[in-house]
Amino acid sequence: MMRMMYTFGIHCYTAGVRVAALFNGKAAQMVAGWKRTFGRLSVAPVGKEKTAWFHASSLGEFEQARPVLEAFRQQHPDYKICVTFFSPSGYEVRKDYPYADFVSYLPMDTPANAARYVNLLRPTVVFFAKYDFWFNYLEQLHRRDIPTYIFSAIFRPSQYFFKWYGVWFLKHLQRSFTHLFVQNEESVRLLTSHGVPQVSIAGDTRFDRVQAIAQNAKSFPDIEAFLSRHEERKVILAGSSWEPDEDNLKHYMDHAAGKVTLILAPHVISDAHLEHIETVFAKYGCVRYSRLDQDEGQNAVLIIDNIGMLSSLYQYACVAYIGGGFGKGIHNILEAVTFGKPVVFGPNYHKFKEACDLIAKNGAYSYVSYVQLQQHLDSLLSDPDTYQAASAVCRQYLDDNLGSTQLILSKVNEDLKRFTTV
Repeated sequence: MMRMMYTFGIHCYTAGVRVAALFNGKAAQMVAGWKRTFGRLSVAPVGKEKTAWFHASSLGEFEQARPVLEAFRQQHPDYKICVTFFSPSGYEVRKDYPYADFVSYLPMDTPANAARYVNLLRPTVVFFAKYDFWFNYLEQLHRRDIPTYIFSAIFRPSQYFFKWYGVWFLKHLQRSFTHLFVQNEESVRLLTSHGVPQVSIAGDTRFDRVQAIAQNAKSFPDIEAFLSRHEERKVILAGSSWEPDEDNLKHYMDHAAGKVTLILAPHVISDAHLEHIETVFAKYGCVRYSRLDQDEGQNAVLIIDNIGMLSSLYQYACVAYIGGGFGKGIHNILEAVTFGKPVVFGPNYHKFKEACDLIAKNGAYSYVSYVQLQQHLDSLLSDPDTYQAASAVCRQYLDDNLGSTQLILSKVNEDLKRFTTV
């Protein structure tokens, strides 16, 4: 009965996406991707040899999967690699990912789609990143006894698995996953107390990923030249900012005029938003990165008007401001932490373990009112002892949480030996 209800819900969602595709670009991309997937898969190199399938919901989850995927590829060069995405924001950015032999959208989780996709792909091993659970796909993998893993997962008592109506979903965790690699002890307690024993703490693979990014960080001579014109100023880098973040940072520029250079990498880089930012910070002088060659040395605000640079730009910051804290939740703080940069963000951070951990250790700071933001930034930018202590906390926190990829693949490799010798 529950399977019928779940599948009915999937069909309803699919119909909704198809309707939305008539006027929404992302939905249209999904529908077009679904139409192409099976034809592309039927002639792809995967499925004809040993194949590892990695699924990520979106771009953020893919970045979590990358350390495991790339290490697996290095350790198992005889495997083909398939990567699937649910979201256009993942597929459209990574459809040409060089370490995969096949990249596609994941067709919607109906029984027919799941059976057809798994039959064509014939995966040897399957990995899910963080929290994407598709129960008809899991059923097909279970029926074929294919080793299946999820990593960097977090489970909370509020999730549907642990409600009175969640027994059917919980059953799929019990029987479908060969092992669940989770981030914390609470997840282990929850799962084991509900009859899911094949679980262990392996941490968060994002730490391994951001360390790799930092070790291979790009340099930007034009930005270095821009900053060198006012070497006496401290640099605040605002990553993935939204309007409430930008408004508060404008007030801080009013307070610290002449003492701060601001680099803004807004989450939305539409012309309308960029023009709004230029209006907000007009009196301090703004220049877009795409026009940096026109800078005459008077501007105090640099607007990053493209994507793909942010993770390397944190190397130039004194303090990192992370956007999203006045919306659904903050964006990635680990890309800044890996460079030892103290981080500041708005109040909606409680679902992010690393933010909670670093606040407790005084490596990160949250604020509700502008007055609190000013206090935090003044302290970090004016007191060397406070700054150095916070920076050291960030570096140590990253070091303490490395190694998730190795833990995961050590267990997986043992299992693969067992599965392939049975």
